[in-house]
This record gives sequence, C-alpha cells and structure tokens, in this order.
Amino acid sequence: DKQHYRLAWWRTAPEAINWRRFFEITDLAGLRVEQDEVFETVHELIFRLYAEGWIDGVRIDHIDGLSDPRTYCRHLRKRLKPLARQRPPTAPSGPAYIVVEKILAPEERLPDEWQVDGTTGYSFMNEVSALLHNPAGESELTRLWTALSGRSGDFDVESHRARRRILQELLAAEFNACAYALHRIARANPATRDWSLLAIRRVLTELLVQFPIYRTYADGRGRSAADTEIMRAAIDAAHPFCSVADWPLLDLIDGWLGADSLQPEHTPRERRMRLRAITRFQQLSSPLAAKSVEDTAFYRHGRLLSRNEVGANPAQFAISSQEFHAECQRRARHFPRALLATATHDHKRGEDLRARLAIISQIAEPWSGQVHRWIAANARHKNPQPQWPLIADEYMLYQMLVGGWPLDLQPNDTVGVHQLCERLQQWWQKALREAKQISSWGTPNHSYETACQSFLNQLLDRSQSQHFIDELASFARSIAAAGCVNGLAQTLLKLTIPGIPDIYQGSELWDFSFVDPDNRRAVDYTHRQQLLAARANPSALIRDWQNGAIKQQIIQRTLQLRRNHSELFEKGEYQPLPVVGSRAQHIFAFERRWRHERVIVATLRFPAVVNDSSLLPASSWWGDTAIALPQPMAPKTKTTKGWHAVLTSGSLNLSTPYLFGAALFDELPCALLIAG
Repeated sequence: DKQHYRLAWWRTAPEAINWRRFFEITDLAGLRVEQDEVFETVHELIFRLYAEGWIDGVRIDHIDGLSDPRTYCRHLRKRLKPLARQRPPTAPSGPAYIVVEKILAPEERLPDEWQVDGTTGYSFMNEVSALLHNPAGESELTRLWTALSGRSGDFDVESHRARRRILQELLAAEFNACAYALHRIARANPATRDWSLLAIRRVLTELLVQFPIYRTYADGRGRSAADTEIMRAAIDAAHPFCSVADWPLLDLIDGWLGADSLQPEHTPRERRMRLRAITRFQQLSSPLAAKSVEDTAFYRHGRLLSRNEVGANPAQFAISSQEFHAECQRRARHFPRALLATATHDHKRGEDLRARLAIISQIAEPWSGQVHRWIAANARHKNPQPQWPLIADEYMLYQMLVGGWPLDLQPNDTVGVHQLCERLQQWWQKALREAKQISSWGTPNHSYETACQSFLNQLLDRSQSQHFIDELASFARSIAAAGCVNGLAQTLLKLTIPGIPDIYQGSELWDFSFVDPDNRRAVDYTHRQQLLAARANPSALIRDWQNGAIKQQIIQRTLQLRRNHSELFEKGEYQPLPVVGSRAQHIFAFERRWRHERVIVATLRFPAVVNDSSLLPASSWWGDTAIALPQPMAPKTKTTKGWHAVLTSGSLNLSTPYLFGAALFDELPCALLIAG
C-alpha cells in the first residue's frame, strides 16, 4: 500500500485506470509533452536527425490525443526552424515538413494557425473513393443491406449505438474522469452545486454520442468560431435525447467546456478546474470517435464496404465531380503540401480492392440478385442451430471475397484458394471482434467464430462448393477490369492534384490487401524492380494489365513529370475542365497551370462498360462526349509543338475547343497531357 502503484486484474483497466493510455492499450501511456522538459527529452533524437540531415520532417501520429495540439505543433515548428541552419548543404533547404494524422469530418477544416503542412492524407483517400462511387446505386444497396441485416441503413444510427457501448465499456474510466471534472465546477458555485454527478453523466453521455467530429480545440482563450458552431450542433442534436429538466445543464456544460471564455474575475482555482474539464472532454471525444466509428461501426455497417475506410464517413455514399473539384481548390489554397494517400498501414481494405468494390455501385441490382442466390445456395453450409453465421456477416464476407479475389487466381487452383481462405479467416476474426456484437477481443465468442470459420472453409472447399467458387471467380472477373480502371484513376489523381502523393509500400502494383496485418506483409521489391527496369510504354502493357506493371509505369512516368516540372505541381493553379455530351458523367478532368506550363489530366469515371482485354469502352460508345477546353489552349510560347501525351508518348494538336473522349481514351483509360 505504500507503493505508487499496485498490480491489478487487467479487466479493471477500462473502469479504474488513472493515467492517459493509447485507446484501451494499458501498456502505452501518454506523455505530457506540454511540459518543456518532457518535450525536449521526447524529441531529442528527432531534433538531432533533422539537424544532421537524416530526416526532412515529421509525421505526427494521433495528433488529437494531445491536450493542446495547436500549441504542440507551433512549438515543434519553432524548435525545428533554427535547426535548419545546422543541416548539411546536401540536405533539402526550406522549412521542415510537418504533417499530422487527423481525421476530418466533411465540413471540418484543419486550422491554418497550427503551422503544419497539412494532414497525412485520409481526407483525399475518402474524397477520391467517394468520387468513384455512383450515387445511383445508393438506394438499392441500402435496401439490400436493410433487408439482409434487419438493421438501419443509416450509418449514423450504427455509429451512435457504438458510441454508447464504447463509453460504457472501453472508455468508462476516461468518461468518469471527465464527469468528475465537470462536477467539481458545478460544486464550486452555489448557483450550480445542486446539479448532481448522475445528471452530469446523463447529459455528458448524450453530448458525446452526438458529437460530430473527433474533437474541438478550446483553451484558456475560449473557442474558435468553427468550434462554437460544432459544439452548438452537438448540443442541438443532444437535446431530444435529454429530459427537458436537463436542458439547462446542457447549456451549462457548453459554457464550462469553452463557450464562456475565462474571465479575469475567475480565481486561479476556477481557471484550473475549467481547463482540466476542457482537456478531459477533448481528450475523450477523440478516442471515442476513433474506437466507435473506425474500430466498431465500420465492422457493423455493411452497405458497401469500400466506403468503410479510415477518414471516410459511410453515410456519405458518393460525391460529385464538382464537390471533388472544390476540395482540390480548397487544398491548393490552404494546404498545397498536404499528403495524398490511397493506402496506409491502417487501411481496412487495399486501394484496388476498394476501387473494385466501388463498381458494385454501378451494378447494384445485378449484385443484389447474385447475393440472394448465394445466400440461398450456401445455407447448407451454416451451423444448423443457431443459424450461424448471421446473414449480415455473411453478406460482408461475400463483398470481401469478390473484392479481394486475386487477378491471377483460377477457381481450380486449390492451393491459391486455400491461401486466400487463410487470409480471409484472419480478416473475419478481426472484423467480428472489432464489431463487438457477438464476439470481441476481451470476451471472444469461440462458438460463433468457429461456426464462421467452418462456413468459410466449406465455401472455399472445391469438393463441397465447386459451383459457388466458379460463380464467385466469374463474378469477380466480370468487374475486375473496371475495378482496375478505377484503381488507375485514383492513382493518377493522387499524383497530379494539389498535394504531395504518398505511395504506400507495395501498392505500386495492384493492392488487394485486407486489414492489418495483411496489409503489412513483406513486399517483393525484386519483382517490382524487374518490372520497372523494362520501362515499357503503359499503353503497351494494357493487354497484360493483370500483373500491375501498367499501374507502376503510370506512377513512374507521372513522378518523373513532377520532378521535371516541380513548380507546376507544387504551386500550379487547379482549374476544373467541363465535360459535355451524352457520356459527360464518365469523364473527370482538370488542368494545372503555372506561368507558361500547363497539364491536362483526365480519367474515365464509372467504367463498368470497359472491355477486359483493353480496359477501354468501344470508341463508338463515347459519341459526342468531350472535354470543353478553355481558350486559348495553346501555350504562350513560340516553341510550342502542341500537347504531349505523357503516358502514351504521343502528340496531340488541339485545333478545336473540344477534346473528344474517343480520341482521348483510345489507348489508356486515363490521360496526362503536357503543353510543349
């Protein structure tokens, strides 16, 4: 009892832990980097590596876990600035590159005052994925999911359920600490001391359940206008779930958490109490959002799994070309050096798996019919009493089977099918436990997991399911080419819109990985080096598109263009290009300009009609569809020879104000043209 700690049963942690931890991992304790001594000690190695030129910047993981991210980022920038003078001449000059891992809600913006270069790229990952989804499929896929699962097709409903459970189970200790901090404020004032701890817990629960973003950033100065708007929306959303008698307490808590700035008349004790409550709340809302949305609701809501990705909101099924253009222009104005990611060590599904599943949004009705046939045919493989797996889990499995079926896997390849089965078993166990409905990491339901494992084993056992395996392979093959066209589109967009492209290890070729640890498997770099050494023209690789070399060569050529025209891509204006004609919705295009330099980027959109031998629709299919080009298109130089096609090594002279789809996509489903 005289020690500063005691050994305790691990299950007490969610309710009794009294230090900052990383989510619910008790052996990863938070450090108080707001204290100068701690900050200097923690960053000593980073500062030395930067000064010696070994690193050029830092990626800050889980920035919202800090008590004061704004002050931390500004302090870090301030400390790195003088170290730039110590760097060797061979090291890149200019300010240190600083990006933060931050999940932004659709209407949320990263504060400029943080003095960082942007986020690590989840926003783009969400935006480009939403661009590839056809909104026409949303209603049918919602009906399918609701009918199969018996649950709401509204993702927010699923998210709110998950938030309540996470507050009660995984983050109960942190919730209690926040409630106690607010209760101390209430008790310090005779006018509010009769608000009980129980009432504060009730109201705080509803406020956190309805909270629309990861966190706000109030401090001793109060709240920003943006944070005030967010908190007001949360208060309004919480009102219907609180009793009328508790409504005044909602407004009081709003004031305690930053709406009322700290005033000179506040005593030092009052000031400390308020700042403690603000910190407790903001450091609770962030892990709550992460654990309830990404690590719970994403595994419960199965309308279309390609929209259940880190940084995304599955409630937003798709976005228009105009919305994507607007985000690109906004990034160019505020964070032109932000990272652009399509895959990370934390993604739920590989970038090309998501791109393939997005095709289902174009064929929602045929997909629905196919799923119903599979469910009926495979009922014989289920555990009889009870009927396990549940249909909702079975449906999500079919999506993963179709999305992750390897391009070179033949249905009669028993070894390859078995390897796929083993990878899916690992994914499914994690998915079931993360969903926290029938099983979980803390209390695994081995009976249900065994039933699911047996079901999957039988599905992929050719002696028991030959017809299903053949149908599965056929269906996956029928959308594989269109999925890869989507994959090329998101790759080219990542490499050319405002921002810095981030290419995750191994994703230079097709990436059909599952959630970690599958997405962290060893990469065959020798194979990639051999393909790259061939330096083949991408259009020459189109017949062998299954090996991924076409994607790798498009990356190589576009990165080379970026190197040769760095200012164009770092500083160039982003200008949307309008598309006209009967197939206008099938082209996405824009222009980048910097002084006399100009590039045009165009990709095929909604490519369910492509030919799997060429990744292209028939030329006649395009009809009158064309990009309407701004005038004059010719660069203002005397040496210009028209436009050069970077990806196909051809030339193009634009004599009309239109660039027709049939001519633009005659060799590849994406185009990159540079003037000169």
